[in-house]
Order: sequence, then structure tokens, then C-alpha cells
Amino acid sequence: MRLRTSLCSAAVRLRSVSARPTLHEPRPLRPHQSAVPTTWQRGAKTKTTVKASSLPQGILPPLPPDESEKVQARSYPPVLQQHLNNVRKFTDCVVLTRVGDFYEMYFDQVDEYAPLVNLKRAKRATALGDVAMAGFQHTQLDRYLKMFVQDLGKQVAISEQIRLPDGERIGKGPMYDRKVTRVVTAGTLIDENFMDPFENNYLLAVHFDGVLPSPTGQASDKGAYERYARSMKVGLSWVDLSSGEFNTQISDLATLPSLIARICPREIVLDAGLEDAGQPRLQKHLGDGNHAMHFHAATTGITKVSDWTPMLERAVADDKIGDFASQEIAAGSQVLDYIREKLVVTNLRLQPPTRKSDEEYMSIDKQSLRGLEIRSTLRDGTLQGSLLHAVRHTVTKSGARLLSQRLVAPSMSLSMINDRLDLIQELLSSDALREDIVALLRQTADTLRLLQRFSIGKGDADDLLNLARTVDVMGQVAELLHDHIIARQEPLEVTPEEPNARPMDLDFLWDILHRLDLEGPAKLARVIEDAIDEESLTRQHTIEAEQQEEAESVVEGVIKAEEAGEEAPKRGKRASKATPKTTEETSSEIWIMRRDASKTLERAHADLDKLVQMKSELAAGLRNQLKSESLTLRWSAQLGHFCHIKGKDANGNLAALAGARVIGSTKSTRSFYLADWTHLGVRIDDCKLRVRTEEERVFGKLRAQVIDNLMKLRRNAAVLDELDVACSSATIAKERNLVRPILNETTTHHIIGGRHPTVDLGLKTQGRPFTSNDCTVGDKEKIYLITGPNMAGKSTYLRQNALVTILAQTGLFVPADYASIGLVDKIFSRVGSADNLYQDQSTFMVEMLETAEILKQATPRSFVIMDEVGRGTTPEDGIAVGYACLHHLHHVNRCRALFATHFHALADMTRDFEKLACYCTDVAEETDGSWAYVHKLRRGVNRESHALKVAKLAGLPEEAVQVAKGVLDSLGHGQQGRRSSEAKKLLVLALAEAGTNGQ
Repeated sequence: MRLRTSLCSAAVRLRSVSARPTLHEPRPLRPHQSAVPTTWQRGAKTKTTVKASSLPQGILPPLPPDESEKVQARSYPPVLQQHLNNVRKFTDCVVLTRVGDFYEMYFDQVDEYAPLVNLKRAKRATALGDVAMAGFQHTQLDRYLKMFVQDLGKQVAISEQIRLPDGERIGKGPMYDRKVTRVVTAGTLIDENFMDPFENNYLLAVHFDGVLPSPTGQASDKGAYERYARSMKVGLSWVDLSSGEFNTQISDLATLPSLIARICPREIVLDAGLEDAGQPRLQKHLGDGNHAMHFHAATTGITKVSDWTPMLERAVADDKIGDFASQEIAAGSQVLDYIREKLVVTNLRLQPPTRKSDEEYMSIDKQSLRGLEIRSTLRDGTLQGSLLHAVRHTVTKSGARLLSQRLVAPSMSLSMINDRLDLIQELLSSDALREDIVALLRQTADTLRLLQRFSIGKGDADDLLNLARTVDVMGQVAELLHDHIIARQEPLEVTPEEPNARPMDLDFLWDILHRLDLEGPAKLARVIEDAIDEESLTRQHTIEAEQQEEAESVVEGVIKAEEAGEEAPKRGKRASKATPKTTEETSSEIWIMRRDASKTLERAHADLDKLVQMKSELAAGLRNQLKSESLTLRWSAQLGHFCHIKGKDANGNLAALAGARVIGSTKSTRSFYLADWTHLGVRIDDCKLRVRTEEERVFGKLRAQVIDNLMKLRRNAAVLDELDVACSSATIAKERNLVRPILNETTTHHIIGGRHPTVDLGLKTQGRPFTSNDCTVGDKEKIYLITGPNMAGKSTYLRQNALVTILAQTGLFVPADYASIGLVDKIFSRVGSADNLYQDQSTFMVEMLETAEILKQATPRSFVIMDEVGRGTTPEDGIAVGYACLHHLHHVNRCRALFATHFHALADMTRDFEKLACYCTDVAEETDGSWAYVHKLRRGVNRESHALKVAKLAGLPEEAVQVAKGVLDSLGHGQQGRRSSEAKKLLVLALAEAGTNGQ
């Protein structure tokens, strides 16, 4: 409606007509309108006069909302809404939200995950209905992380409660912000208590440089597939966040499963583009293993080596960047990007990347790692009974990890091997030096993992003290080594027996000594020891332990009440019983820093001492004035600073005390405010805050100094680990009569009196001797064809020589009387039997796959052991397959090989093999019918397997044994049956199938 006004007119006449004869209530005036007289008439024309100045100008404001719109929309409480937001953001994670002293989960995840970890389901009432919930105390976080991450293979997003500053809170909004601060996965563990302290916790990223091929089932296509697998480059990068170790390597698709078996990662990260390939197809290329697999799309733009610098203790040198292949860079960038995403707000520093290559180490394929039981037993998968268990006598956790790494990757460098052996030899010859070093190493902490806690900002006062003690040990070890070197280099007395006696060359010890850089770390250790009050820290731990024990007893009481069907006490009552509501204000509060850690801290403590003295004087004066010896000056969160009297003194008169105001009384107690104590108490609180703030500043400065010395400390820790491994081998060598092996560039084994490391140890614990054997396989006799009875030691002989070779190139002493071994580039073993029904592979097919891989990969410098090849089919086909393997090993591979068989015909069929020799074990039978195994290997062929003797020894019923004897007599020894082409077909198929599996 357009209004027209006149300058000379002071009013505007408005007319309106009522639509129908109803009663209208007046519309409420807007805030800027003024009240004017209004005349109302039912059903008739009305006339109203208002001033023009009172009319609203411009755009009219909106009408007030209806009453229905004033009802606020219902919503979840802030903590539930924050949790729900995190669940929507981290869709593939179990989200644990910190609420007070508990971690809780809500909504659908409760029904999905709570039963898996034995958490009880509860419910929380909200405006939108009941919400499922479950939770546990924050002190139990590691326990449930282990179940979620290690046992169930889940990723866990941890949402911590962060108090918002008053300036950031909106009105009566939430007091805490709950954001995910870290995502915990199997490969990103840092300092969790459930990590295996004796093994690395690797996270592995794999980058495929090309299209991932689809394995084909047609034998005609296998050759093309294998050629592609050998030519397709693969980049690998693996990181141990708990120690800061960072490695890269380039390889090919065919050898990828064996590399992964050697690295033994807890988690594998692949590019998100491979997710559509499917788990079975990827598993075929990655190999079997107990590791989690996750897909990741890069988000932080890490694409080149220089982008790695923010996550490293120091940048990669410019002249080293060019050494990294593009596939390694891609894998390294992928693993660092994944780490950055999972750690969210946590910063850490890794060691500079170390490039690995196949040429530096002996290759042990995944079948051999398993069959030779290097890290775990074949039957049970346990450590006890493995090679690692037999040779591990380390006293530090990090030393045990180093030994495990070396065993699965023996060196190909003669100089490196001899340096390790030299150190062991020196420690073996000097008992005092070895025992002193071992005693010192027992006092050290797991330095590499401890340093990583400081790298992520989590190191505490105990970690600082442990680090200082370890640095002190480093200094004592350096002093021991220096004194030992000086003593050994003194001129020797020339005697007729040793006319050319001269000081020993101890360059290897000088090298170790020079690698110990103690200048910065030693100064840091002194600063730490001067700053931290160890006695106070011990008292603090005692109090914390008592409080923890008390809290656990309360929880135990609740559990027992629930199990008995009784009502548990409410949380508030339990809390009141567990912790007192009031505490007496004394100077006994624990400070972990020494008073003289800084000038500021010293002044703050001096001021605090004066105030505490004033408090004592005030209390004494009040007791004297009120004639009340029970009077104490107290503080509580609810009441603040107040005075407390108990017993008969509670009935005393406070009138004489100026300014006293009673705040509570009972028959036996009375509490009251007093201005003097209130003011003094506030001053004491402020002074304590100054002390605490300065302590935190000093502690932060110490942490920064640790980071500044991070590189030196890690290098020194690596030296201690090497000494630990060497002392371990020297100790075992002395206890078990081990010898130093001689490594050379030949292709010959010359082992005299060799023993199986684990079998020898097991028999010694039973008081039984081990029958040693020689092995001189090499240039003149490339292949040993070994026959003999069941249980007579053929398999033991095969494996012991492979294990002795691994120990020698690891740089450890070996169980033998003498050992001279030419370097071996690859070890292969075809032992044991197992099927793989999941991948539709029978026992014989698995055997043929492993055999095919050996025949295709073995080189003249390789060492092969093959046990009973061809036993999974008919005797005729088994003989055919066995002969084909021997022919190929002899004429094509030309490698060192030990071949055990029950097919005695192979000895006749290979008589013309120039470099094949036959050896056997035997059974000694007595005239009274008794018999015993002869484990000593001798030249020749044993055509008796004596299987019925073993069957009888195993407890086969006598009737069954007699039936078997009759059948054997009727068949005749060595009778041939019908020939079949089955084995030939399977062998051809397996030769190509091995490339498919990339074994």
C-alpha cells in the first residue's frame, strides 16, 4: 500500500472494512511504534488516527515466531553428538571417546564390538531416546587396544577430551571438545605396553610400478606371467614407529612374498586404487602372513624425498637423494603419509631412511624361513624350539631385536661378517671384559623405544632418569673398551715359542669406540640427574600405586556385587570412599624436580617455605588461643580454605576469635572460615602454582635437550645392541663349545663335526649326546644323495647344514668342530609337507610349487636342501620327479645340494652324474633282535627304510605290524608298479605356477 503525505498535513486518515462480523483482538505493537487511541467497532467501518512519524519506515521486520516455533529441536547431549561426528568421519574405525576417567563407545558400535571384548552393554537416556553405551576405565586402555588392534585387526580412533578456554565457549556450550587425536593400527604402535619387546613392529608400504596382473590358470600363459612378474618393479618401505627405524628397498613382484616374510610386518599399506583388486588376489601376490592390510589415498602431498624431512631427525643428504629409485620414493612417501594421517596431532622423528638391496644379504625364501624354523617352530609357531631361541642369550630387548633381524638377513659382505666374528672372538677370549659388559648392559633401558617417546612428546621423568642411567652405562662401556685395547696393545714378551709375538690388531674395537659419541649425551645425563629428585619420584610412584590399588579394590567390589545379584554402590558414594574430600594443607606435596634445578625454582621454593612457616605459626597461634590441640588448617574443592576442630575441642567458644564464621558442625567436629587463613592459603596456592609451572618449564627444556641429542643417542644405542649380540654369541660359544666359522669366496662347504643347533640343545637338556656329522659338499661333490631308514637323521642332517650356513653368514659362532664355508647367495629348502586347500592346492601340488621355484632360482652359489621330493604321488611318478630334480640341479643350477630320498632307484639312475655322491644312515641290529639307529653319515646307499620298525616303535598294534610285514614280503623290495603321467603333468604345471604365486 502506498501512502501519500502532505507537508501541511499532520495526520493520515486510514480506512478499513471488516471482512466478517467477528471479534478481533488488537495486534501487538512493534517495539518502535508508539501507542495511540484506537476505536474498535464490531462489523462496522472504523476510523483510526495515528501520527505519520509513528509509522514504520523501510523494510518491516519479520513477525514474531509462533509459539510452536519456540519449542527447541531435540538433540543429543554434546558428548554424544561429538562422538557421533567422529564416527561419521572415521568410518572404518572403532571410536573410543574419553569421558572423565572412562573411554566409552555409543550407538551401533556397542552392539558390534562390545561383545567381542567382553564389555557389558548399558544405555544412556537422552531426549531422542535411549542410546547404547559401553566403556572401561582409562587405565585399561592398553588392554582393550590389544584386543581391538592385535586380536581383531581393527583400527581404533581415540577421542580425547580437551578443555575449552573460557573465551572459546559459546554461551552454555560444552566445556570440552572431543577430537580424535590418534588412530591406532597394528603397524602404528609407538609405546603401547602390549607390543612384543623382542621383535620389531613394522608398518610396510608396497608400491607396484605397473598394472597388477591377474594370475591365470592356464599353463600356456604361465611363462608370460612369470616373465612379467620378474620384470615388474616393486617399491617397499617399512617403518618401526616404536624405534624410529626407516627402510626402503626396490625388488620385483616375483620375490615380493619372500621379502615380506623376511620383514614380517604387522600391517601392510597399499594404494587405495588397489582396493578393487580384491583380498584373495592381493594375498596371492603378497604371500601368506599374519598381518593386517589397509588401503590409503594420499592426502598430505608427500611425493619426493625432500618432503620426508619434517618427519626425520635429519634431512637426507643431497648426494644421497639420487640413490633412491622412483618406486622406493613412492613407497616411502606412501608410508609417511599414512603415518601422518593416523597420528593426527602427534609429531615424531624417524631415523633417516636406510636403503636395502638383495645383493647385500643372503636370500632366504618364505618356505625356507618357515621350514628351517628360524623364528618360530613349524608345528606350533612358537619361539621355543626355533633357531632364534637357541642362539639368543641377549640381555637387552633391543639387542634381541637386532639378532632377529640379522638371522633372517645374513650378510654377503666378508668384511662385515669378519668384523662381527672378531668382536665375538675377543669377548670369548676375555671373560672379564664380557662379563663386565653384560653386567652393564643389564642396567640399560630399551633406548631406541624410549627415545621415540620423547620424539612424540610423551617422555616422562622416569624416562629421563632411565635415559641418564643408560648414558652413564655408555660411558662406562667406552672406558672398559679403551682400557682393554690399551692393555692388549702393550708389547708382548718375545719367547722361543713365539719369537714373532706382536700386539693384536684391534681395529674393530677402535671402530666401536669411535662410534660412541658421548660429548653431548654425557652432559645431558648430568643435567637430568642434577634436575630430577629421584627420591621424590619414588614417593610419588608409591602414592600412585596405593591409589591405583584402592581404585581397583573398589571396582572389584562392584563386580562382586553384580555377580552376587546385589545392588552396587552408586558412583558418587564409591568415589567418596576412595578419595577423601578434604586434605590437610602441608608442605609434603611431592615435587619431582630438585629445588636448585633452576634459579627461579629455587626462589619459588624459598617463598613457599616462608609461607608454609607462616601457616605453621598461624595454626600454632590458633591452637593456643582456642585451647584446641586438634585444630588443623585445611582445604577442599567445595569449601576452599577453612579451619577444622574435632573431638572435645569442637564444643569450644569461637566468640573470642575475630572474624570466625562457622560453616558446619557435628557432635564431634566443627569447621569455620577465618580470613587470615583464607588469605594465607591463597598465597600458598599461588606459590605452589609458580613452583609447578617452573617445574614444567625445566622438564620441557630437558625434553628439548633429548631431542637435540637424538641422533647421537640412537647411534650409541645401536653400538650397545651390537655388543649385546656379540656377548650373547660369545657366552653361548663358551657354554656349548661353538667355533668360529671361516667364510670365503669359494662354493664349497667344509664342515667337520657339525651339529643341529636346536636338536643339540634339546638333547643336552636331556643328558643325551648328539651325533655330529661332516659335510664337504662343493666343487668335487656338488650333490649329496642321502638314503637311509626313517628316523635315522636324514632331515636333521639336511637342516643342520643349512642352519650352520645361516649362522656363519650372520656373523655368529657355529656348532661344529671346524667350519669353512663359501658364501651362499640363496638358501632353499623343500622340507615338510602341508596342503593349501584354501587356494585349491594339494600337498603334492604345494611340494611341486616349492620345487619348481628352487629349480628356477638357484644359482651356482646357492645352497639347496630337498627332503623326500615326490613322496606325495605313486612311487613311479615320485622317482621320475626326483630324478628330474637331481638332473636339473646337477646340470643346470650346478649349486650345492643335499637331497634325501627313500627312492633307492635314484642312486642307480644317477651313477653317471659326475658331481653327485651317495651317502646314507643306517640301523644296527643285534643278534637278540634289538636294534638302534646309526645317525653317523657314511658313503654308500642304504636300500632299507625299516619303516615297520618305526611303526612298531610308534605303538602300532602288533597285529597290524604283522599284516604289514606279510604284505611287504609278498610285494618284494623295489617292485615297480604301473607308470603314470600324473607327476609329469603336475611338475610342468608347477614350474609355471610358482611364478603365479611369486614365491
